[in-house]
Amino acid sequence: MDLHQIKYFLAVVDHNGINAAATVLDVAQPTISQAIQGLERELGVPLFHRIGRGMVLTSAGHSLVGPARRVLRDVVAAEGSLVDAAGRPRGRLDIFAMPALSADSVARLVGAFRREFPKVSIRIGDLRDEAMATSLIREGHCEIVVCHLPAVGHAGLEVCELGLQEYWLVLPPGSAPRPDGPLPLSELPDLPQVTVPRGSSLAVGEIEQAVAAAGRAISPSVVVEHREARLPLVLAGVGATFLERSMAEAAAARGAVVRSLEPRISRAYGLVYDPAALSPAGRAFVDLAQASVTD
Repeated sequence: MDLHQIKYFLAVVDHNGINAAATVLDVAQPTISQAIQGLERELGVPLFHRIGRGMVLTSAGHSLVGPARRVLRDVVAAEGSLVDAAGRPRGRLDIFAMPALSADSVARLVGAFRREFPKVSIRIGDLRDEAMATSLIREGHCEIVVCHLPAVGHAGLEVCELGLQEYWLVLPPGSAPRPDGPLPLSELPDLPQVTVPRGSSLAVGEIEQAVAAAGRAISPSVVVEHREARLPLVLAGVGATFLERSMAEAAAARGAVVRSLEPRISRAYGLVYDPAALSPAGRAFVDLAQASVTD
């Protein structure tokens, strides 16, 4: 077993097939197929069921996923532990972040970090379910997670709060014209809502509580797994949704009717990490984030 086999195996798992894995890794499809077949021969068990053009993990394949991720994580951690002759970090830093945070706060931090430490490459994974934030760190998938706070099950981990993320109401084009000032939650229009599964984001529960406290209720019309699908559905007139302020402002430029709210709905967000497991690159990133809060 070699690292390329492990890398290709996980790519097929993560991208649901050889074709997509080959595209992401920029290698030929036969290269990945041969690597997977070689790995299966060495282990003496099939790792995937071949169903048409699809690849479905066998029970042995499922058992290999966790150890394979730990092996790759150890390699990345070794790379991240390197410093150059001047003692500055190099290698790779793995971060997982909520998509809305990646587009704004994380982007600014990564930009500042890369200007100061250009020898460190950064991989930013999508945090689709905030309930998984701390397990991603403990299982070695990444060093740092950027999510809403408080993080579920963060005992033993440290937190660096970065700020507050405010949520606005986004309505389909042609909705009632926007008056001056925020919209009182008690006057929330009776529109069906486009939302994400409640457990996937701590903010969803907080929004529901704030709306209920104002004597209103959220009536979901569509529940989508992918957050990015909310705005196209709103623009198509399916219903309204609550979006992070920066995304709501961008939605207004596409024709949506956008309203700030009173009282404001907001939630703290920040970094979650294990200080004992940080590489030099990870420590430098946390230090930069902490300095950005105090500036």
